[in-house]
Amino acid sequence: MDGLTIRVRHMRQADLCMKGVRAWFAARNWSWSAFVADGRPAADFIATGDPLAMRPVEAARREVQDGR
Repeated sequence: MDGLTIRVRHMRQADLCMKGVRAWFAARNWSWSAFVADGRPAADFIATGDPLAMRPVEAARREVQDGR
């Protein structure tokens, strides 16, 4: 989805462990502090090909579909 931004709340909605998410970000050289401040494009998560990365993307999509 163009323009969809993944935020910390989507990680929580996807029941992901924040410690694990931070390590996952570090492994990709993604800035955790920038993510906390501004989010990150869903396209970046999708591009990883990691099935776990799709969980927050789906949470964000549901949020949009629900009109939140």
